[in-house]
Amino acid sequence: MSSTGSNLKGIAFIGAGLYAKETLASTRAVALPLKAVWSRTQKSAAELSAEAASQLGLAPDVYYDVPDASDGDEKATARSLAALLAREDIVAVNIILPICAQPAVIREALAAGKHVLSAKPIAPDVREGKALVAEYEGRYKRRGLVWRIAENFESEPGYVAAGRAVREGKIGKVNFFSMRSVGYMDKTSKWYKTPWRTVPDYQGGFLLDGGVHQTSALRIMLSPVTHLTGFASLYKSYLPPHDTTHSVLKTASGAQGILEMTFAAPSSTLTKGNGTTISGSNGWLSVESARGTDASGKEIGVIRVTTRSVEVSEDGKAGPETVETADYPVRGVEAEWESFFAVVKGEKDDGLGSPRGALADVAIVEAALTSQGELVDLVKLIS
Repeated sequence: MSSTGSNLKGIAFIGAGLYAKETLASTRAVALPLKAVWSRTQKSAAELSAEAASQLGLAPDVYYDVPDASDGDEKATARSLAALLAREDIVAVNIILPICAQPAVIREALAAGKHVLSAKPIAPDVREGKALVAEYEGRYKRRGLVWRIAENFESEPGYVAAGRAVREGKIGKVNFFSMRSVGYMDKTSKWYKTPWRTVPDYQGGFLLDGGVHQTSALRIMLSPVTHLTGFASLYKSYLPPHDTTHSVLKTASGAQGILEMTFAAPSSTLTKGNGTTISGSNGWLSVESARGTDASGKEIGVIRVTTRSVEVSEDGKAGPETVETADYPVRGVEAEWESFFAVVKGEKDDGLGSPRGALADVAIVEAALTSQGELVDLVKLIS
């Protein structure tokens, strides 16, 4: 069934790669149908449309720039990205393109009057991210257009709950923290096989593409990071230009901590023990990925938050601990869609996915890659 004939407003996917296929199911959280898809080639756009037919029961219209050999240039022009963006029945687009290709298409979609949800990171570097934010706030935000960054870690209910516990003082004043994100990446991984990731044309390689997940989680759990120093390295030659960073961070509240990010683990067993610990004056909490069960008893992925509150006497002696553990089902992708469309419909703005927040995420990764032991003022970097 084609989606073109209906007068109902809808959305479009711009980009038809691996993640686009994997995120299709999340659009069930949106009350608008997927009406069109675009990719550079007709083949990949048609494959995404077929996948949507299988998963969602509808076949979005296919747009592309490079037609199959059997099609002529005239048809390709009629099916271009510009043609898709000219459709009045499409009110919003989800942009899922290689990192360096995204900024130009974000600009094109906003100029066409579409609300935009674009994949993380906001841009390949701070300079480009700042330019995008300035253009959006100066030209399009005042017109009521919504632009949000699709960052599922930021939207994960578990990380949101951990941040809420910190702000509510469950562990007192935050003193120090640590985040460990050790990843194993070999050449057989479906993510490594993505051509634009194999030979990245942006800083950090997987550290930028994946690292903004970690920095966004820190951002919603803690006060803003203001300073960073650290070192970047390359240990696996097929993961250029860097695959590892170790950083010391300081936040606006005065708390300090350690951020370890790497994709260079020698085997997957080293990834065990990943997670975040936040220590305060009256307790500490831990956040980790785990396995839990849903209401039917089915095993699911969860974010497990364990909070340990303790009364500390004037002489520093700790009393009995009160322990609270809660599992939050992993649903960050669905949550980011819900958040985006709540703003589009004028219902509420929970602040998730903000371009300025996403810019701060890239700034931490960029500073970790370039510090080489020098202190980086992150406030100055993004101001």
